[in-house]
Order: sequence, then C-alpha cells, then structure tokens
Amino acid sequence: MEQILTVCQVTVMKAINSPGSQKGDDDYLNRLLSYFQSNFYEKIVQLVLVRKSVYLLKTKKNTYIMKGYHSDKKLKLQEAFTATLRKEGFLKTYIFLTQPMKEQLCFEGTYFGCIEYIPPHTTAFSYRTQPNRQEGLDLIKQFHQTTASVENRYRTLLPKGQLIDKWTERLRVFSGNLPYIKYFIDDYMISELLSWANWSLEGMIKKHRFFQKEPVVILHGDVAHHNFLRDQNGQLNLIDFDLISIGPPSLDYLQYANRILPFIDWSLGKLGSLKEIGKYLDEEAFLYALAFPADIFREWNRLIREKAYHDQAKIRQVMDLTINQFHLRKKFISQLQEKVK
Repeated sequence: MEQILTVCQVTVMKAINSPGSQKGDDDYLNRLLSYFQSNFYEKIVQLVLVRKSVYLLKTKKNTYIMKGYHSDKKLKLQEAFTATLRKEGFLKTYIFLTQPMKEQLCFEGTYFGCIEYIPPHTTAFSYRTQPNRQEGLDLIKQFHQTTASVENRYRTLLPKGQLIDKWTERLRVFSGNLPYIKYFIDDYMISELLSWANWSLEGMIKKHRFFQKEPVVILHGDVAHHNFLRDQNGQLNLIDFDLISIGPPSLDYLQYANRILPFIDWSLGKLGSLKEIGKYLDEEAFLYALAFPADIFREWNRLIREKAYHDQAKIRQVMDLTINQFHLRKKFISQLQEKVK
C-alpha cells in the first residue's frame, strides 16, 4: 500500500514488525518531508512512499522520483550512467535532475537523487503476452547495443558479471537454510532442486568458455517486469540500473528467460521463438544455465534473511513459486538434459 504525506499531514502507517515501529517510521517520514521542503525551490504538496528508499514527490508544478543511495559514489555513478545513455542516443529511460534542488541532498546517511518522472500508461507492462515479451527483449537489445560502445569507460567502476560465482553462493546459502525450508517443502522437492542446481553449475563450469567469448556490454542485471515502464504515450522504457555490471549479453537474456518461463508454461519451443533467446539454445552452457532454479533459491534466501517465515502471505508466495509449476519445471529441465547428452 502506498503511503502519502502532505504538507499538513502524515498518514498513519501500517506497522511492519511491531506496534512500536509505526511511530518511528512516521517520525522518519516527517523529518524527511521537512528536509525536502527546505531544500527544494518548488513548494512540495505531496510525498508518496513507493518502496524502500524510493519516493514520488509532487510540487505545485511538477512530479519527481526521489531515490536514496547508501553512498554519494553510488548516486554519482547512476547520474553519470543515465547521462551517458542519453548522450549515446538511448532515450528510453529517465535522467537525474539537479535544477529542482538547492544543493546535494543527504539525509541521515542516505544520498538522494532527483529523477525525472515518467507518467505511466494505464496498462502496466507484464510478461503475460507474447508482444510484451518480445518488446522487452528488443529494448534489452537496444540497451546492449548502446552500452557496448561505452563499457570501456565503466570497466573500473562496475563489477564483472560473475554468474557462476553468484549462483554457487546462492546455492550455498540455500543449503544452509534447509533446516528452515524443510518445514515447508518435502524432501523429494528439495532433492530435485539441489540436483538441478548441481547439474547446472557443473555444466556451466565445464562450458565456461562460452561466457567469455561474447563481446562484453554493460548488463542491466535485473530484467524483472517492474523495471520496464510503459509511458503514457505507449513507449516502453528501461529503468533502475542499480545492478549494472560488465559481462556478455547472454547473462541478461538468461535472467530474462528465467523470468518469462512461468508465463509460457516452461515451453522450450516458445522460448526458442523469441529471437534474441532462441539463438542461444544451441549453446550447451546456456542450456545448463537455464536449469538453475535461481528464482526459487533467491526467494527462499530472502524470506529467511528477512525472518519473514511467520508472514503467511510471503510464505504462500514463495510456496507457490516452488510448488505450483514444479512438474512443468521438472519436464523442462529433463528436455534440457536430453539436449546436452
């Protein structure tokens, strides 16, 4: 639920973990609103909490997105990168703005950037339709084409996209969380998940040269549906570059495939019909990587890290992800294993 603050009033927030947290959250938001008011040239009339550290701010004249970062370095990197995209002709995203503010904003250790607001379309982007799935891929391709020419400027500033290391660590954390997870899913499913993960990683390590032969680009790193925003004119935009890194384009396409597979019934044929992904389905390394249950591990690890296993809504969501399409996923992985024999 969105939380709206006006100049005259702060709405009562829902307590997240305990009744005592509500007052603390309200106090923080009141102080933040007061801080923004004193550092904007325009009169603020509304502040909306979108998600953690991200706010929609309305003045009498304009609307902005305020996003918080843990360090000035991270903020400056985002400002520079989005400016580079714009300069290189990639216009389907936002830019950071400085003119509404009197000075650089830093509130209680958080550095805030002011982002151009993109008015959204009445219909949100999702992966449920084939045209949307293809349009998202086309936009990722445009993004890669742009970043291929500028990645050398960011090599010392961005991490390398080390997928094998990342997923090895994700598996390690998931395995360490099994004493909790066993209360929710049975041993057979756990055994299958671990088997898929190990088979996938062993194959990726064996075929690791594939991930080194592609020319590198700047990867987006988080191609979830909510990072595609269709504006009021119908143009699709790519947003949120917090996880950018240097690596081969296939890593973004792998993640994209992982995101859309539940919407295409885990069909290898439908996946292959998407041009930018289909060209990789003859590569054994890519097929091995498709088998890794990255989404399931990610969500269980997050649930336990945040100690949210008493939150019935979150438990149901992760259980649905794990169980509802388990047999379709198992059939899909069996097809992958047949292809790399």
